[in-house]
Amino acid sequence: VANEGGKHWTVNEVRALIRIWSDKTIQQQLEGTVRNKRIFEQVAARLQKFGIDRDWKQCRTKYKSLKHEYKSVKSAQDSGISSRSMKFFNELDAILGHSTMEQASKSDNDESERPPEWTEAKSEKDSIG
Repeated sequence: VANEGGKHWTVNEVRALIRIWSDKTIQQQLEGTVRNKRIFEQVAARLQKFGIDRDWKQCRTKYKSLKHEYKSVKSAQDSGISSRSMKFFNELDAILGHSTMEQASKSDNDESERPPEWTEAKSEKDSIG
């Protein structure tokens, strides 16, 4: 894949992109549409606030390549073929993990959907009273 704009993404730039991507509103917009130029214009504008100068096409290209790499690593892990991983796998798994087949096999227990700190805080409160 040719590197659009000729400039590699730094670790901090990718982290900022993932942070924006992890926003529930952005995720819902991305899930609900194929024509997503406007969404990536928003993403680029938010990156600009972090001092990161990327246009919407660069953001979309990076998003797609991260998503593709994540899916190939995830399916390799799920099939037990390899323990191959990638940089930012855990961050992407937190965002994309909910839409994999693995989710379907999880129990219907609400607790699994909540961040661990919520569950801990709740159980602490329960044990006080």
